Amino acid sequence: MIGTVEPQASASAPVLAAYSYCETVTGQQARNFAYGIRLLPTPKRRAMSALYAFSRRVDDIGDGPLPDDVKVSRLEDTRALLTRIREGGIDEDDTDPVAVALSHAATRFPVPLGGLDELIDGVQMDLRGETYETWDDLKVYCRCVAGAIGRLSLGVFGTEPGARGVERASEYADTLGLALQLTNILRDVREDAENGRTYLPADDLAKFGCSDGFAGPTPPQGSDFVGLVHFEVRRARALFAEGYRLLPMLDRRSGACVAAMAGIYRRLLDRIERDPEAVLRGRVSLPGREKAYVAVRGLSGLDTRHVARRTVGRRA
Repeated sequence: MIGTVEPQASASAPVLAAYSYCETVTGQQARNFAYGIRLLPTPKRRAMSALYAFSRRVDDIGDGPLPDDVKVSRLEDTRALLTRIREGGIDEDDTDPVAVALSHAATRFPVPLGGLDELIDGVQMDLRGETYETWDDLKVYCRCVAGAIGRLSLGVFGTEPGARGVERASEYADTLGLALQLTNILRDVREDAENGRTYLPADDLAKFGCSDGFAGPTPPQGSDFVGLVHFEVRRARALFAEGYRLLPMLDRRSGACVAAMAGIYRRLLDRIERDPEAVLRGRVSLPGREKAYVAVRGLSGLDTRHVARRTVGRRA
């Protein structure tokens, strides 16, 4: 069982200021993520914001305009900072608010900070321009940049005492991260192509005649782009179905948070499935009212109860 350690005393003013900074970053830069974590109690919401702010720093280094050699150096500096955080080497009055907040969160919750090392590994894979021949190859990357975030989040959420199958909670959190990342890859296929990146497996692209890539707002001539998207959507749905088995293992508000974030991406997947070529014309997104519905559904526990019934049915 992965338990949580709730704060026993209010945080100091410098720590609260550091958390406030991280929450601002999260609200401005990650609307889907922020929409989910607002359902959490304050200590968990703050910890998740600290995790996001650190992760965002890593992503921004990889996606920014700096030369690759400078990016590599900054990623190593960030890894060294993570080591300091892990070893308790950050003071409350440190000038880096993200480090202060993450250091405080790591003393309050059993967060496996090695997952952030994996995230840095994943961004370094991007800098090397790695491509992926098979889904098994792509899974390695997805586990670094998204599965690790699922496992880190589980350290904040914790699991409910006596929950069935709890020994597989980390595996389900990892799988849910893969589902979200594959959805991201489908949504961003045009944007990534413009940045010189291809994530979908080369054997899948070849199977559907899409090896020439996605340089324009229309599919490659003679390709079965719709078939490719539907194939990847089915793969993502299977990952969601497996990852959702985590929900009954979480407390109500943590489960609502996960259901909201995952629900938003599942609905994005629905939109992509209905109009596959939309991802070549621009970024597919959900309106605010639909996100609100997903949040209400998560709070109601509908998804959790559905998964619990399905799991019990399988055992019967």
